Amino acid sequence: MDIKKNKEEFIELLCSTGRNGVDDTIESLDEMGFFTAPASAGHHLNTEGGLVLHSLNTCRAALAVWEGMKILEPSIAGEVGRDSVIIASLLHDVCKADIYVRSVKKRKNAIGQWEDCEGYKISYKNFPMGHGEKSVILLLCSGLEMSDDEMLAIRWHMGAWGINMNSYEDQRCFDTSKKLYPLVSIIQAADNLAANIMERTGEELDEL
Repeated sequence: MDIKKNKEEFIELLCSTGRNGVDDTIESLDEMGFFTAPASAGHHLNTEGGLVLHSLNTCRAALAVWEGMKILEPSIAGEVGRDSVIIASLLHDVCKADIYVRSVKKRKNAIGQWEDCEGYKISYKNFPMGHGEKSVILLLCSGLEMSDDEMLAIRWHMGAWGINMNSYEDQRCFDTSKKLYPLVSIIQAADNLAANIMERTGEELDEL
């Protein structure tokens, strides 16, 4: 993985939006460790720089979904802008920048014996604010100017996994966000496509 190249591509895409606060946001991401963090502790792209690559993959998928939906539903062109797709997709997982800590884990090798290997564990002690909502708050604190649909697309990008099913309010807010803002569904779909198709490995398929 070319961490430097991915970081440059990420910054170029984000800066292409011309959004107020982008420079300060990039500086904040650097300070949080976003550009070297993994995308997960034990699943997709659980390696240094994985979070940036996942964010880029989500952006590529989101732009493809957006382009396709404009053909199927032309009104989308007037409801969702390219800049919003880029911002929401690239920044949906900012919440992960400070939760992974390097550790030693156990895993079975090719002959079935347990061995030590480097990996990551998760700690929420820095800012235990949740997932999508944490990303939105961190971005606002960094000074990034965001629209309602961008904030809601980031907040609800986990879909049903990000809902407290015991909360009627959560369920209604999620459903309402999807109906009002097509970007919410675009980012949710793109995140899923990136993690489960673009980033799947042969090892994961073998373990099914």
